[in-house]
Formats: sequence, structure tokens, C-alpha cells
Amino acid sequence: MSQPALQPLPLGRSKFSALRSDNAVYVDKTEMLYNLCKTSSKVFLARPRRFGKSLLVSTFESLFKHGVRDFAGLAIEKLWSDTTYKVVSLDFSEIKDYESPKDFEEQFLTYIHGVFRDSVGYDGKADLIDLSLWLSKQPDNSIVLLIDEYDAPLTISIHQPEVFDKIQRTLNQFFSKIKANEGCLRFFFMTGITKYANTGIFSGFNNIDDISLSVNYGTILGYTEEELCRNFPSHLMQAAKTLESDVKEVIEQLRKHYDGFSFDRKGRTHVYCPWSVLKFLKAPADGYLNYWCQNAKPTALLQYLRLHPLDATIMNEEKRGLSLNDLDSSLTLPNLTLENLLLQTGYYTIKKELMPGYVEIGYPNQEVSISMAQLYADELLRNKNKIALGIPTIGAALEYQSLDEIVRLFNNMFNGIDYGDYSIINESMCRVLLQFLLHGAAMLPHVEVHSAHGRSDLEVDATTRRWVFEIKFARTEAEELKLLEEGKAQMTDRRYGETPMPTGMSLHRAVLVFSKDKRRFVQWATC
Repeated sequence: MSQPALQPLPLGRSKFSALRSDNAVYVDKTEMLYNLCKTSSKVFLARPRRFGKSLLVSTFESLFKHGVRDFAGLAIEKLWSDTTYKVVSLDFSEIKDYESPKDFEEQFLTYIHGVFRDSVGYDGKADLIDLSLWLSKQPDNSIVLLIDEYDAPLTISIHQPEVFDKIQRTLNQFFSKIKANEGCLRFFFMTGITKYANTGIFSGFNNIDDISLSVNYGTILGYTEEELCRNFPSHLMQAAKTLESDVKEVIEQLRKHYDGFSFDRKGRTHVYCPWSVLKFLKAPADGYLNYWCQNAKPTALLQYLRLHPLDATIMNEEKRGLSLNDLDSSLTLPNLTLENLLLQTGYYTIKKELMPGYVEIGYPNQEVSISMAQLYADELLRNKNKIALGIPTIGAALEYQSLDEIVRLFNNMFNGIDYGDYSIINESMCRVLLQFLLHGAAMLPHVEVHSAHGRSDLEVDATTRRWVFEIKFARTEAEELKLLEEGKAQMTDRRYGETPMPTGMSLHRAVLVFSKDKRRFVQWATC
């Protein structure tokens, strides 16, 4: 007997009306939307990519343009009693192929003109002054304005301060015209990834409600575990069957890989990344893949990494403290930090509140921490042939090959690093770079692993082997053999790696001596 067809997944669907007409799974958050529309008239929401911002904008568009036409069976159907409105829905990510600030301004004005003309009958010129005059004549509370990815043009030019500043001025002029005529707006909703200062929106609008860190709206995007189980039971059962597992184990693995994002200032709620969950449910036979890294790379973060020295501490598993003032503030290019960008792009998240005004931040889950390391590995080996360097084969070598072969691959990988950009000046830097390279090979290394007897430098599990590496840094050739013997004695005396391991896994310990002058591992031994 054939299995009944599963309800379509909402994967890659950003148009709400099409999702509903296709009877795709929809996680009902419309009561939250109703409360937002009821209590706020101007709203900003920042979220990382692939969390459903565009679908949320489309949901508001359908609600205000057509009422509850597309909301049958959803919570808001019985709550909504408002009328319909003229709706203008803008997506600034569509303006990206510009050659200069002047070209951007022309494309921007043409785009704004076309959308206002088609949506609300604007019959003026492609000019902000003309648009402002037209808006001033519209009745109060008669228009709904929705803007998706407002910061996309800025992010593209984040590595060009002069271009960034000119584009920022163009956006500032647009928002100043909207502010001057905000009386005609029934509802204003805008999304982005990063909250940039000096765009004229956050300081210009009266009473704009930034819900990015709101306790009430922390789960407005993403799936809570309860929502995951309630809305996708058949898909979860199908995944369990495919993987010859059970639903409980599937959820545990989903939690480990894709959960942990917290967007409220108290750190009380957390959600799964919807994109990663849906990609898994579509093809569970592929396993719990790293969909975050497979998706388009975050432009702002990549540009930052290319313009700043490698921060060797970023992959430390220890969590960090941060002031909410720093997290909640609008950013300018001079005060843009790696931690700011990691939080804005979703690589870091709020783990918990430490005290009023301060939170603990860190990686939300395994998928994201691996993605961050792979970004770094890609930067370390930029424009290098990763196959020739042996990156894809390191996992198999750790599982099946001798230490000699493993060290050969390590040295190949280190040879691919541009030493002009990334000098290896001490043991710590050597260890961190090896950690990044292993992450780039989809391994999960751990640094400075504590035990009752000491702290090992780096540990990494293959399928049936656990490797524990003690790394030494030789500044002269005369030190090499001495450091090798010291490392062997240290590893034996402190019993590195002698912690409980899964059944069937064997322990392999090795000392690696890296030469500063030769820029490679020159001595190694098992112990």
C-alpha cells in the first residue's frame, strides 16, 4: 500500500498567497502579527538570511491588501477586522548590479517610481521631491509601506567607504521624504540584516518600534521545537523511517545541528533555522548537512574578514559577554566590529542574560560553528586548489592512514596559506590555523580540551579513531628533537585523551613539532 503524499514543504517560498494556494505547511504565527499591527504602526525587524523575512513581508502585504482572503483556518482570521489598503512593497536587494553611486541613485529612483506607480497609481516623475508632494496629498492612514532588505545596497559596498557613504545619503533622502509624510501611513514595516546608522530611518521616524530583540517577538521568525513537532509530524516520521531511526533521535539531531538561535534580549526563547530544517526534511537521506554554509555567503562578513587580520580567538568554544547597548545600537563603518557582524548575520546568538544590560553570546549550534570555521578556512586558502592541497581527504586519512600520511596532508594544507597575510609566530597560531583547516575539511576539532590531568592542544574524532595532538613550536632547528621529547613526556604524564569514548573508537596520540623557519611540521611521533 502506497504512503499518502506528504503536505508540500514551504521551502524557498517567499510569496504568502502562493504558499497558501499550494496548501504548503505554514507555521501559524498570525496571532503575533495581529498583536504587532494592533500596537505598532512603524516597525523594524533585523534577522539573519534564510529566516523568512521576505515571506513575512509578503504575509503583511496579503493581509493589508486582501484582508483575510488567504488566512483561512489561521489564528488571525477570527481576530482581524481592519479594512484593506493600498500597499507598496519594496525589496532593496533588487538594486545590486550598479557600477557607481550615481548609477545606484538612478536605478533606485527608477525602481521606487515603478513600484509606486504600479501599486498605488503614483503618476509623478522618478524624483523624490515629486514623490513627497504626491504622498503629502494622500489621506491619513491610507497606505501601507513594506521594505524588505533595506540594507542590501549598503552591505554590497561595505568595503568601499566612499561608495557606502554616497549610497547611504541616497537612502537618507528617501527616508526623509517618507518621514515628512508619515501621516499617510497606516503601517510601515522594514526588514534587514544589519542596523546601520545615518540612514535617516532610525533617528528620523517618530516612534519606530525596533522589535529585533523584543522578548514578545523573539520567535516571530524561525521554528520553536513545539512548532516543529506540531506542524511537521509526518515529515519527521518519514525522516526517521528513511534514516532507520526514531522521531526522538531525529529531533535530537535537528536540535544539535539547527536549533539555538535566540533573538530576545533575555535569551529566554530559541528557534530552529527554518531553511536548514526544511532542507533536511526535503532530503533526509542526505543526513544533517551544513545548509547554512551551502547558502549564499554573508557579504558584509566576508568583506570584513578580507580587510582585517585573522582573529584567532573567534573559534574558541568559550562564550563571550556583551553589553546590550552594543548589540542594540545602530552601526557605522568605523565602529563595525567582528562581534557586531557575527551577531547581525546569525553566526553568534544570545545564549543567556548575564545581568541586566549584559548577555552571553556564542555560536547557536554545530552547523553555524562549522560554517564560521569554513569561512575562515576559505579565506586562508583563497584561490587555492583545495583538492590538490588534500582538504577533502583529511577525514579519510585520520580514519585509515598512518601519522606520516596525516602529517603530509597537514603540511600540504599549511603550504596553501599565504604567509604574508597569516604569519605563524607561535604555537597558539599554529594550533588555531590547523583547527580552521580541519573545520574546512568538515571535521569537528576541539582545542584545549580539559581533563583531570591537564589540557590537550587539539582533539578530533574520525569515525573509529580519536586523535589527540600535542603541538610544539620550534624557533630554531636545535629545538626540534628536544620539543618532540618534551611533548611525548607531557602527553604520557598528563594522560591526554584518556576520557570516555564511544564504543568501538580507539585512541591515537601524537606530538607534532612545527618549525618557524621551515613553515611546516618537521618532527612527529605517536605515544
